[in-house]
Amino acid sequence: MKLQKILTRLQKLHPKEIDLSLYRIKKLCNKLGNPQNKIKAIQVLGTNGKFSTIQALRAILKENNINCNIYTSPHIQKINERFVYDDQEINDDDLVNLLSEVENINDGEPITYFEILTAAFFYGCKKYSKNLTICEFGLFGRFDAVNILNKNLATIVTAIGLDHTNWLPKNERTIDKIIFEKTSSLLTSKIIISNQNDKEILEKIKKSLIYNKSKKIYFNETYSYYLGENDFFYYEDNYGGLKLPLPNILGKFQLSNIATAIATLRNIDELIISDESIKKGITKIKSIARLQEIKKGKLKKLIKKNRLFVDGSHNTLGAKVLVDFLKTLNCDKHIILGMMSNKDHYEYIKCFNKEISSLTVIDIPNQKNSIKRDVLKSKIKLDGIEIKSKSSIEKAINSIQLKKDDVILITGSLYLAGEVLNLN
Repeated sequence: MKLQKILTRLQKLHPKEIDLSLYRIKKLCNKLGNPQNKIKAIQVLGTNGKFSTIQALRAILKENNINCNIYTSPHIQKINERFVYDDQEINDDDLVNLLSEVENINDGEPITYFEILTAAFFYGCKKYSKNLTICEFGLFGRFDAVNILNKNLATIVTAIGLDHTNWLPKNERTIDKIIFEKTSSLLTSKIIISNQNDKEILEKIKKSLIYNKSKKIYFNETYSYYLGENDFFYYEDNYGGLKLPLPNILGKFQLSNIATAIATLRNIDELIISDESIKKGITKIKSIARLQEIKKGKLKKLIKKNRLFVDGSHNTLGAKVLVDFLKTLNCDKHIILGMMSNKDHYEYIKCFNKEISSLTVIDIPNQKNSIKRDVLKSKIKLDGIEIKSKSSIEKAINSIQLKKDDVILITGSLYLAGEVLNLN
């Protein structure tokens, strides 16, 4: 109760959920003693793949006995997920104490919810200043609250695509504008660019970074990987090659995120990462709501021996990699879909055309900014498939006529994924 009360108070400090500016967080961090200037950071930005890349970094570093502080958003099941110190998720009491102290120092000044949480995370890093800190950029990098660091060890640029365009002026909702916002103000250190969706996007990123004096490390130019036979993949960069076991997470697209994590760690001079740590670490990655198979629990019991997956993807980049995974399954695939109002619903679901056998839309519980299921149903279509609408996750699952080996995928939103995991 104490935690929820303080979170409710923090949400009322600013009338807007998002107000793109660095002024407020810089002001608060100055009061806090500018803790962000004392951390050794790897920053991670992009549209898709940030969380998976961070979890790959975390697993390899842990295997190498290097503890991390980690800041990500949004959380999936509980807000504590955003505050990882010394490789441990913060407990409720410690989070209450941290947020209370920062709230008192802020002294009622206007600041957005995300900004004060970010400031609190940096403040909490003071106790773990010797750790490596991994910070995720959200939305548009230039004005993201995380973007107040003066220096870092490296910046990772994951796959970039169209998303969150509703925060841009209508005449600027383009990939060029998104690339500019995400990459034009990156710190000078080392920049690792992951595999991009197409060559045009890569060239636009290169153009945006042309005046940045950082060492640039590009996928397929400085590092690469390929999938081998007999359950391994081969990674190669300027430091040599590694024959690696397949990771413990699903989807071939994850190899790109893992390769980017490896390239980053091998290019930071301050770190000495053993090959053995890489090999063992990538088999111990913790991934929540990213093509996660639910193998037990309340919802799994509803479908017995059939397989159930949950994935928080919500844009076309995410949909395309999901489709690639579904194509590897020789069975009928059924999607349960719930989305937020500000997404491109038609373009997202269109990616699954001719790949799935049924589609059921639902409301996302406890999310006022989600699109109502019948409105969502009216905005999307798939060739030859009647779209069903159900009032709950359980009713949607029970409505699907499953045959042996059929799978169900619940997708469309990280918020929906969180509700699914909590319900399960």
